[in-house]
Amino acid sequence: MTFKSVLFDFDGTLADTLPLSFKAFREVFLKYENKLLTDEEIIETFGPTEEEIIENNISNKDLVNEAIEYYYVIFEKHFHEMVTMPQEILDLLKELTLLHMKMAIITNKSRKCLDICLKNLGITDFFITTIAGDEVTQPKPDPEGIYKVIQMLNLRSDEVVFVGDSNADITAGKSANILTIGAHWFGTVQNTEFSIEPDHIFTRTEELKSFINEL
Repeated sequence: MTFKSVLFDFDGTLADTLPLSFKAFREVFLKYENKLLTDEEIIETFGPTEEEIIENNISNKDLVNEAIEYYYVIFEKHFHEMVTMPQEILDLLKELTLLHMKMAIITNKSRKCLDICLKNLGITDFFITTIAGDEVTQPKPDPEGIYKVIQMLNLRSDEVVFVGDSNADITAGKSANILTIGAHWFGTVQNTEFSIEPDHIFTRTEELKSFINEL
């Protein structure tokens, strides 16, 4: 088996952004719905983009756009205090680049939110392409984004591995018939246990580097 491409989820996989997302959503729903949601309750809304989550959960539809803007105000205001680029992730991306791996991101985040993250973390250039949740008809767990990348890069399914921290990631990878890696190297992940078992679960980025190197 020879891999040519590594596809990544973003939140909880390439960056520990989930605590910041929780904070921004919590403040939005507290301000506009007077509800103080737990992390678990916020995770239950995940799947759509940030904008769609807010639109789906704000009662007064006249305030949806205002609430979305408020989300991004909170997200950007607290980004640097809550999110850093871990050296082990940078080392992983550099190692995979040296191995000539074609790397891409497939996320359910909106394009706006993903671009904020990539710009602030300075990792845009590692990826041949990135596909956001509002750039597909069906987001993960549907494999549409994976199929788009495979077609774009002219790859076979057995040449691709997908790395993610959630059930949606693993389901999408399995549906696309590619090898799946459960990433549990951050303290905050969407799913601490997978309902569908990945082909491998790694708790350190070194394990993924070794795995790709060996193959």
